[in-house]
Amino acid sequence: MSLYGRDDLEWDQLTEAGTTFLVERARLGKVTTYTELNVTLERRTGLSPFDFDLPAERAAMGHLLGLIVLRDQERDRERDPAGPRLMLSALVHYLGENDAGSGFYALAKDLGLLPPKASKAAKEEFWIRQITALYERHGATRIRRT
Repeated sequence: MSLYGRDDLEWDQLTEAGTTFLVERARLGKVTTYTELNVTLERRTGLSPFDFDLPAERAAMGHLLGLIVLRDQERDRERDPAGPRLMLSALVHYLGENDAGSGFYALAKDLGLLPPKASKAAKEEFWIRQITALYERHGATRIRRT
């Protein structure tokens, strides 16, 4: 099945490469940007990058981040069923910004990790807790914000 002009094999490649990259960032105690993730995916998979000038391509990147979160949570439940449900996509933010995208919060609500009518402050606290927990889970020795 093709979604956003990419077939299942491409989505699998992008999901695996994206997961690996985000885990690497967590181990370093660092966040990343959509731009850096996009460049890294292109380099590691050889697939066409997402064109952020196009709304459909921005939506496709959001779809990919959702796939990464769901696959990562599935693996975590296998390893530690009682462990916290973390979202690797918390590590991705807009270039020049210090916050997750709206899709991050929407997915968190869909997964029951964030209340439907969470305030801006509650969203920010949730995001920071997610980042901190990801760093801890992946053994970051130093936590840096860039």
